[in-house]
Amino acid sequence: MHIEPWGQGDLPLLEKLLGDPEMMGHLGGPETPESIAQRQTGYEREDSRQFKIVDETSGAAVGWVGYWELTWREDQVFEIGWSVLPGFQGQGIGSQAARQAILLAGADHRHRFLHAFPSVDNAPSNAICRKLGFTLLEECEFEYPTGNFLKVNDWAVDLFGGS
Repeated sequence: MHIEPWGQGDLPLLEKLLGDPEMMGHLGGPETPESIAQRQTGYEREDSRQFKIVDETSGAAVGWVGYWELTWREDQVFEIGWSVLPGFQGQGIGSQAARQAILLAGADHRHRFLHAFPSVDNAPSNAICRKLGFTLLEECEFEYPTGNFLKVNDWAVDLFGGS
């Protein structure tokens, strides 16, 4: 698999990822078609840091990974997220894609720390954080989407390697 910048033709993938109740079960439920269309517009920006995950064998788009700036605990950090279509889960695709995005975030040299906030009951995403060397900082409450509070694990990785 590889990641490539999000493009204009990627709306159907985003609809599958964000509009499906099962896919969004750990994130407060599916987004509305309007919200997904708005997100697509933002993801298309050249500087968006959002990527589709592409299966090498078939050439099919099988997921999304991205990172963005966030103010967390009064610090500027990057946050990372990912999502893989059900038929491609459990194959290491999410962790490979997240690893590539982490390398890109580190190359940005903008923020020292990158955080992930998977739901405490999202075992696969928490396992990816563990596998990729994130440090579990705490269990906390996180608002996503606006007005919806989730119980999440706050994982962080030092993009500067502890220097």
